Amino acid sequence: MPRRDRLLACLVAVLWGVNFTAIHLSLEQFPPFALVALRFAVLAVPTLLFVPRPAVPLRWLIGYGTGFGVLQFLFLYLAMDTGMPTGLASLVLQSSAPFTVLLAGLLLHERLTVRQLTGVGIAVAGLGGIALYRAEVGGTALLLPVLLTLCGGLGWALGNLCTRQARATEPLKLTLWMSVVPPLPMLAVSLLAEGPAAIARSFTTLGTTQGLLALAGLLYTVVVATLLGSGIWTALMARHPSSTVAPFSMLVPVVGIGASWLLLGDATSAVEIGCGAVVVAGVLLATTSGRTRTTGDQGQMEAQGQMEAQGQMEAQGQMEATMIAETASVEPAETRLAGWKDTPVR
Repeated sequence: MPRRDRLLACLVAVLWGVNFTAIHLSLEQFPPFALVALRFAVLAVPTLLFVPRPAVPLRWLIGYGTGFGVLQFLFLYLAMDTGMPTGLASLVLQSSAPFTVLLAGLLLHERLTVRQLTGVGIAVAGLGGIALYRAEVGGTALLLPVLLTLCGGLGWALGNLCTRQARATEPLKLTLWMSVVPPLPMLAVSLLAEGPAAIARSFTTLGTTQGLLALAGLLYTVVVATLLGSGIWTALMARHPSSTVAPFSMLVPVVGIGASWLLLGDATSAVEIGCGAVVVAGVLLATTSGRTRTTGDQGQMEAQGQMEAQGQMEAQGQMEATMIAETASVEPAETRLAGWKDTPVR
């Protein structure tokens, strides 16, 4: 992966990491499932009216929206509703990265290197260290919430694979049209689980300070995290193997912890900082493995292309020379006829 794309992937991790703070502000005002439906509906309505559908197979578009927009948030918020701490949920959700790497190898037959798997393993160990520390400090989460969060990570991974298979030439359009899938399913879940009264009540107090902060958080989630962040992520998935891009998502909780410390004043321990450094090291190891090999392959392909082009030019030159020689050796019919007429009759 080129350095520019690695920097873009890191930028997405920063945007998504800060997004946890924005979601925290929005959840103070809106019910969780209703917030997910609202988040995507804000994009879905203008998309349906003004944006042409991207030229990708419909199954991958629906798969992307279902995995990333429905399954991820359905299981995540269900886990949080059953007792999963927010900070721990953001960490366990990054199981999407190893899920993506493994599923890409099994289902898409992407080649996985030893260095790549080692880097992912190191990053997972760093996330596990942060998760264990937070579980000890804040109380151990029950098994069911953890399993539900893992299901959310699996849904995100499936969305990544669908993004990769779509291979969109217009990633922004794919991101916008992905937002069309989640609103109705998530609204149905919200009506069943949270009730119409809770949804209506959240819209009646938007003029308060809490309501305005919630709207600001929602604006960040829609424009920055979803439109910009997911748009860049979709473009990277279209250009590179899933197993190369996915490990960058493990930087998200590291950024999220730092953003919570800076913006919300949440305490960050030395253990979390050290484990965060381990995560960064693992991601760097996993995502830089193909750089030298890719450069070498490109050089070989360019050299081979030059040799083939030179061979074709030489062959074409030989053919042209042969045709000229043959043309020169054959006298025109008029010349032969003139020579016959001038020959004396004996």
